[in-house]
Amino acid sequence: MKLAEVCPYSVSVPGGVQGQVLALSRSMRNLGHEVDVVAPCDEPTVVDEIVALGRTHEWWANGSLAPISISPKMWGRLRGIFSHNSYDIVHLHEPFTPFVGVATMALSDAPVAGTFHRSGASAIYKAYARSLGVLSGRLELRFAVSEEARSTAYAVTGRDSLVVGNGVDLTRFSSVAPWRKDAFTVMFIGRHEPRKGLEILLEAFRYLDLTHEIELWVAGDGPESLKLRAKYKKDPRIKWLGRVSEAEAAARMRASDVVVAPSLFGESFGVVLLEAMACKSVVVASNIDGYRELVRHRVDGILVPPGDPTALASVIYEVIHSKDMAATLTENALAKAETYSIDGLAKRYLDSFTEQLNG
Repeated sequence: MKLAEVCPYSVSVPGGVQGQVLALSRSMRNLGHEVDVVAPCDEPTVVDEIVALGRTHEWWANGSLAPISISPKMWGRLRGIFSHNSYDIVHLHEPFTPFVGVATMALSDAPVAGTFHRSGASAIYKAYARSLGVLSGRLELRFAVSEEARSTAYAVTGRDSLVVGNGVDLTRFSSVAPWRKDAFTVMFIGRHEPRKGLEILLEAFRYLDLTHEIELWVAGDGPESLKLRAKYKKDPRIKWLGRVSEAEAAARMRASDVVVAPSLFGESFGVVLLEAMACKSVVVASNIDGYRELVRHRVDGILVPPGDPTALASVIYEVIHSKDMAATLTENALAKAETYSIDGLAKRYLDSFTEQLNG
């Protein structure tokens, strides 16, 4: 089968959707299929399978800065890609994200499958999605990564989607050597923007005993990076890593005792939680819809009230001093991660694509 995995966000920028698109494509290739990743790209790529649509601009959406293409030239590039490649299926992620989504639905001659990742529909998002009208009918198959994403898609289209989940590359995390560390380590990885709740975690560290040997690794960057670095620069326990490679992220996550996801809203699933589970790190996450769907409280992770640094500090302190609890959580979490393998997810998609083509 020849497939196009279409991503509306720049694959040069780390992100949940981008990560899933790249991991799915690798898995499908390993299963013997020909797969192109069609996406905007802001840096030169030497990966043959990435078909670049040009550079992006950051656009505020759902509380986050999204790197999307707004260039009219993108339409010409996409038309050329589709005309020169006889794809059996075009798999479009986040179909209603401007403007790669609408261009794909308008220009593809192949059947289009759509996967919805978003949690929460603003008035602008609903209006834009509904304005697409007939074009959205081009989605012959509809998937969602979670019940939250399914509900959001239904709210704007009136059409149901099959929940397939996200996936994690178990081999990538199990085979990497843990990063060297000198203390009990807490890790945050993600965009530095209000929705992700990084400042809540930084405030929580103020409540933790300064005499205890503990470090916080902060990976990623974003619009709040400079402000937060300046505000918390006097705390030597906080290590600002900036944007890290996939390999370094995996190694550091393997070494971390706790991975914290303190998001405030807008998370439909939480791929980083799955990755932390695969690394046998204790998962501590905000008690919000998208995270509740994955984490069973005090079974394979711990949920805390969103926006509450004192509650977060209390849980981190508890994990530090309760090794038996941490061991139980991480064993259960690894078992959970194994049910979300990226290869299993790829096979579910491929089975649906085959059924569509044979139908």
